[in-house]
Amino acid sequence: MTSLNTVEQTASARHLDLAESTFKKIMWRFMPLLFLCYVVSYLDRINVGFAKLTMLNDLSFSNAVYGLGAGIFFIGYFFAEVPSNMILHRVGARRWIARIMITWSLISAATALVQTPMQFYVLRFLLGIAEAGFFPGIVLYLTLWFPAHRRGKMVALLMAGNPVSGILSGLVSGYILHTMNAVHGLAGWQWLFIIEAAPALILGVVVLFFLTDKVDDAQWLNTAEKTLVAEEIKQDNSNKTHSSVRQGLLGGRVWLMCGILFLLVMGTSTIGFWQPSIISNSGITDPRMIGLISAVPYVAALLGMYLAGRSSDRRRERRWHAVIPLLVAVPGFLICAFFPSTPWLAILGLIIATAGIITSLPMFWALPTSFLGGAGAAAGIALINSTGNLASFAGPALLGWLKDLTQSMTSGLVIVSICVFVSAMIIVLFVPAKMVNR
Repeated sequence: MTSLNTVEQTASARHLDLAESTFKKIMWRFMPLLFLCYVVSYLDRINVGFAKLTMLNDLSFSNAVYGLGAGIFFIGYFFAEVPSNMILHRVGARRWIARIMITWSLISAATALVQTPMQFYVLRFLLGIAEAGFFPGIVLYLTLWFPAHRRGKMVALLMAGNPVSGILSGLVSGYILHTMNAVHGLAGWQWLFIIEAAPALILGVVVLFFLTDKVDDAQWLNTAEKTLVAEEIKQDNSNKTHSSVRQGLLGGRVWLMCGILFLLVMGTSTIGFWQPSIISNSGITDPRMIGLISAVPYVAALLGMYLAGRSSDRRRERRWHAVIPLLVAVPGFLICAFFPSTPWLAILGLIIATAGIITSLPMFWALPTSFLGGAGAAAGIALINSTGNLASFAGPALLGWLKDLTQSMTSGLVIVSICVFVSAMIIVLFVPAKMVNR
């Protein structure tokens, strides 16, 4: 009996070692590239917030025009998201993600040619259509390679691109606005769109030649490694309750997730599109200094995402790892709302709000991917992301309108803080632990 137990323990240890080495190999194969792609996608999405610092004066745009233009991106995104992800599910991530990145880079660069509000609206709308399917496509792609108990860390690693992009956007965009203005007759904001579009074009080509669509196609894995991954993914999928397109689009749990993400994104879009303005309103006007300061909250968010993702996978706990960062963000937004003219308080509020709200994002995505699988995942993840991201239209547009109306961001930021708090309460009250903790 003792020898039999020893043999079983040895076999189990070998299996664990093989699993660790295999999933580490997959991580290093895909995650650096996907991380870079996500950094670039978010950079091209939020750089309009820095362009606003000089673009509005050059083109005589109001804050309401900016808010509508920044947000209308997500209307195009909404209408194209589900079809785009269903196409990706059919043709594979390699070709479709490459297509997405190449087309959005060209449209983003074309924003440098904008002269009227209508041109701004049209290009932002087209940019949303072009980028639709990118993020949910990558989340779907990760479900094909990582089981639930390993995926939380991977999603957190992917979405670490959000704060990294914020750091780079602040540093690079501030530098471009300061040094490239009037170079070859173009304004600094025009150079910003042109220069920051180039990486997406390059990475789109890299994706086309580097990603592997299926485990069976992975020539860089041996037979034992392929078998192990396939078995773990199969076991993971056996726990999924929503695996058809109908369940992914009509399931009550899916629409609950849509509502939670909508309220959450009211916070993330505020940080993405209005952070430079919040810093500027506190009395800091130099674009380079605004860029440097805007990087600090994203550093805090990067640390929060790493710690939360690691803790969530180790404990196999999902709910409270999403709720606690949301509750942390609420006082941060309120500090920004009520102390807008005190630089150190406004920046402190931004650090707290940014760290909390951005940390909550990858923790949120562990919730729907715990019950969505197959075609249901393709449809459901896209629906949740597109519907939730309508807040990225509503949020900037609402804050722009309220700022023009009241000459202050206070009322808008209070509304955002309420939305974030409500999203946390919905998770606590309506998302049972047994549904998502895996």
